[in-house]
Amino acid sequence: MFCMKLDITATVPPMAIWGQGVGKIIIAISVVNWVYYARTVRGMVLAEKEKDYVQAAVAGGSHPLVIMFSEIAPNIMAPVIVISTVRIANAILLEATLSFLGLGVPITRPSLGLLIANGYEVLFSGYWWMSVFPGLALMIVVLAINLMGDRLRDVLNPRLKR
Repeated sequence: MFCMKLDITATVPPMAIWGQGVGKIIIAISVVNWVYYARTVRGMVLAEKEKDYVQAAVAGGSHPLVIMFSEIAPNIMAPVIVISTVRIANAILLEATLSFLGLGVPITRPSLGLLIANGYEVLFSGYWWMSVFPGLALMIVVLAINLMGDRLRDVLNPRLKR
């Protein structure tokens, strides 16, 4: 017999248990998204600590905290900033999705997901704009953040400078 395992987002069960609330949404999205930052920073630090200028600072007797903050941290900030813009757009989409499903912010708080859900209820009764315009606003916000991240990648990448 064929059995299919569904893969759902890790934030839906905690939000279903905890209930609605802005603080709970922030915690749930942070719990899901911190891994991307940790993996990126760890990989960049492991790559940077093998470079010659870090080895020279170690050989010169610099304190490890000084090496970390003066040599390594400035060189890993550009990728972290770029990934942050992409992850912020993803967090906005995640919050809108949870609010659309009724697991996000309370109905007394403004949310594009709630606006889309409210418009979805009356979508086929002729009030199409109640759902389409919040959806377009969400799309434009996410697109703008992604374009900003793309531009930041181009500006902060030293290999692309001419």
